[in-house]
Amino acid sequence: MSEMEIRAETEEQRKTLWTVLLLNVGIAAGFYVTGLIGDSSALIANGLDNTSDSLVYAISLFALGRSHKWKWMAANVSGGLLLIFAVGILADAVRRYYAGSEPLGPLMIWMALIAGIVNGISIWLLARLRDPDVNIRAASTFSLNDFVSNAGIIVAGALVLWLGSNWPDLVVGAAVAGIAAWGGFDILRDARQERRRMTAGRAGRGEE
Repeated sequence: MSEMEIRAETEEQRKTLWTVLLLNVGIAAGFYVTGLIGDSSALIANGLDNTSDSLVYAISLFALGRSHKWKWMAANVSGGLLLIFAVGILADAVRRYYAGSEPLGPLMIWMALIAGIVNGISIWLLARLRDPDVNIRAASTFSLNDFVSNAGIIVAGALVLWLGSNWPDLVVGAAVAGIAAWGGFDILRDARQERRRMTAGRAGRGEE
């Protein structure tokens, strides 16, 4: 691949990451507002999740066009942040379990539908990129996790309406924490494999 083609590909990745970053910032704000209004653990959890995604996209933008070492380090930071946010999400669900909550089912469903559309757009944009590096793959993992979480919120909202109970909301909040943790471990594993490929490549070229 020529230097001009590499620059064009990097610029395309940069534009896509900026677009996905801004979409996630908007969705995170929407989740926080509706989560507070609707007293929903699941919505707050997804707000935290999208906030972590936004931070990771910003890190990916910083690493874009830099050396493989920078990209590897950025991916490790991304995976670690996702694990930290997973703990925060789980703690909020536990707090609401003991303190009690009265989530609004219809608000949960509508917010999840809007977020699902936005995350679907993000997945499509990221899938269009050619030869994605470890950070682009991490971004794709985040968007896919968010899409799955949105589906869970819709189910929880429907159950809250049907049963008149808060436990479906709490279950989904805890499930979002699990999904976030899985994504974090997946990114760290991908980063470790990328590191091994880099080390093997240098050894093959006789580099230190």
